[in-house]
This record gives sequence, C-alpha cells and structure tokens, in this order.
Amino acid sequence: MASSPTVSSAQTGNQPTVSIAEILALALPALGVLAAPPLYLLLDTAVVGRLGEHDLAALGAATTIQAQVTTQLTFLSYGTTARSARLFGAGRRKDAIAEGVQATWVALAVGIGLATLIVVFAPALTMWLADDPVVAHEATLWLRVAGCGVPLILATMAGNGWLRGIQNTRLPLVFTLLGIVPAALLVPLLVHRFGIVGSAYANLIGEIITAIGFLLCLYKMHDGSWKPDGTIMKKQLVMGRDLIARSLSFQVAFVSAAAVAARFGAASLGAHQIMLQLWSFISMVLDSLAIAAQTLIGAALGGISASHAHALGKKILAWSAVLAAIIAAIFGMGASVIPRIFTTADTVLAAMHYPWWMLVAAILIGGVVFALDGVLLGAGDVVFLRNATMLSALLGFIPGVWLAYHFDLGLTGVWGGLLAFLLLRLGFVVWRFQSLRWARAGAE
Repeated sequence: MASSPTVSSAQTGNQPTVSIAEILALALPALGVLAAPPLYLLLDTAVVGRLGEHDLAALGAATTIQAQVTTQLTFLSYGTTARSARLFGAGRRKDAIAEGVQATWVALAVGIGLATLIVVFAPALTMWLADDPVVAHEATLWLRVAGCGVPLILATMAGNGWLRGIQNTRLPLVFTLLGIVPAALLVPLLVHRFGIVGSAYANLIGEIITAIGFLLCLYKMHDGSWKPDGTIMKKQLVMGRDLIARSLSFQVAFVSAAAVAARFGAASLGAHQIMLQLWSFISMVLDSLAIAAQTLIGAALGGISASHAHALGKKILAWSAVLAAIIAAIFGMGASVIPRIFTTADTVLAAMHYPWWMLVAAILIGGVVFALDGVLLGAGDVVFLRNATMLSALLGFIPGVWLAYHFDLGLTGVWGGLLAFLLLRLGFVVWRFQSLRWARAGAE
C-alpha cells in the first residue's frame, strides 16, 4: 500500500503553525455566508405572510421545491473547495482557480437543465406538494420566476468553493451581502406591488447580483483557458455523486424524524420543529469551523505533509469541541428559559423536556463530528464520508425513530435516534481520522 503523501524534508522540517486567529479569519466570514440566506428567508416569509395564508402556503411549497433541488448540489461548494485547496497548498494557485472555471461550467450546465425542468413542470410539482389549486397556482407563479435563478445559485456555490480553496472567505461574504441586502430592501416593495411573485423578483435580483460578483472575480483572477475540460469536470461530478448520496441520507433521516414526531401529536411536532431549527442554527455555527478545516487541510495535504494535516486537524478539532462545549453549557443552563422564547404552550414545553437534554448531548458530539467531517471533506475523502453517513442513517437514525413510534417512546425516542446517528458517525470519523487513510484517499 502506498504511503501517506509527504513532501521534502526542507518543507516538513519547519512546518508552519496555524493560529486560532487564522482559523477564525476563515470561519467567521464563512458563518456569515451560511447565516445570511436563512435570515433573508425569514424576512421574505414575514413579508409574504401578510398577504394571507394561501400566499404563505404557496411560498412554503415553492421554496421547498427549489431548496430540494439546490441543496443536493452542495458538491459545487464542498467538492470544489477540496480540489482547489490541495492545488493551492501545492503552490499551484493558477490551477486552483482553474478548478473554479470548470466548476462554474458544471454549475451553469446543470443549472440550466434544472431551471428548464422547474419552469416546465412547476404546475405539477406545486400541485403534488400543496394539493390545493389556489396554493399551487400562486406557488407556480413564484417558482417560474425564481427557478430561472437556479444556474446563478449553482454558480455562486462554485464561486464559494474555489475562493474557499484559495483561503479567501471574505469575498464570498461580500458578494453574498451585495445580493441579499438589495433583495431584502426590495422584497417589501415588490410584494406590495406584485403580490407573491414580487418575492420571486426580489430573490432573482439578489441572486443575479451575487452571481455577477463571483463571475467577475473569477474573470479577474483566472489566467488561462476558459474552455470546458471534460476530464476535470468528470472528476468533479464523480465527487458530486458521492456528496449527493450523502446529502440524501440526511434528508431521508430528517424526513423520517418529522413524520414520526407528527404521529405523536401536534405538541410533539411543534416541539420537534423548535428543537430542529435550533439544531440547524447550531450546526451552521459549527459548520463554519468545518469550512475552515476543509480549506486548511486541503492546502496542508497539497503542500506540506499528511502529518502536518493531522496535527492541524487536531487543533481545529480542539477548538470545535471547546465551542460546542460552550454552546452546550448555554443550552443546558437555559433549559427552562430558551424553549419559552419560542412557545408558551405547556403541552409543547412538556414534550420538549427530556429531548432537550438529548439536544445538549448532540451539540457536544456534533463539535467533534462536524470538525472531522470538515477534515475529511478537505482531504477529498468523500467516498468514506458517503458510506459512513449512509450506514449511520440506516443503522442508527431511521431504525431509532421508527422504533420510537412502534414502542410509543414519543419525541424522546425520536431524538434518541438522532443521537444514535451522531454516535455512529462519531465512531466512523474518529477512526478514519486516526488512521490517516483520508490523506491517501484524497491524493488518489
């Protein structure tokens, strides 16, 4: 078996160190990029909600369809980061940026195809989801406008990927805000003027501005051929296949959890929704450090050594664990206060009582899992991550939540399934990290 990738002793003899300030310089802008779209969607929902329940339902149906299409293609960010970072670490900055060119071609080609399908089949998709002709009609209006922005959303994902790869997370935040701020200002005006379709116009305008920022940046920084390269694009798509399979396993697991929670009644479903949204926010915070890990690990493997990447991974893991412990302590001490921010219904609060401590435990475990996910993604070890995540979902999450239903364990059983999922992932990624096989997998 081939040994782990290394470089000359001159390079490894004086390995550079990475400070927490440098990690945060990558992580904090990445957190801004992750947080800005959900915050905008909250504003969009609040504005459209004033039109009435049918419009709000239509917005929910339409955004769900668009989100399911685009969120499955995050390989354009994460896969591109891994490939660009390794090239950047090897001193091949030009080639690292060229990865962005090919990822953008993939984004545009796939995006145009998906946008066409959305525009053509919007009536059928919205009717299937909403099961209400009025809601489906309004959702179709929104989707046929906003769906045209899918190629721009995917090009933005690719832009995030290659810029993270060359260790620039500041520009993605700038481009994201340049698009979201005007959209946020426009959405109340356009909704007032055009109804729900005004929301779609605001979304599309914001996406156009953000995508133009990434494309102009690529045009300015790239120095080489602009032609599509089938060899590179094929490798990106293979990595994308594995990341999509991994993402789908998350979707199946969380849909199962919501379905089982609903079977325990409205109070359990409401409690589950609150806890799930809190978990999503916490995941976003922890994921910002994972993005820093992707960038730095890829560069370390490309230009220094596997041993340095391992040491760097340990440092990021330690900081992520500390951050998770702080968040878990806040949620533990606020167990009687935080839930009441979201609801005053005694039945919902009661349903949340025991599962809340499972959320606290999940935060502690997540601090390790998310950091090591970032390390393995940065190394390009996506086949292992795909298999580990799918096995964890099949052996932990899905059986756990349906056993909770069978034995009438309530929401406590559902979140027990989540903990089983996280614990299995924890075992997989810790073993893989210590084995250093991820360094070889990425090189291959």
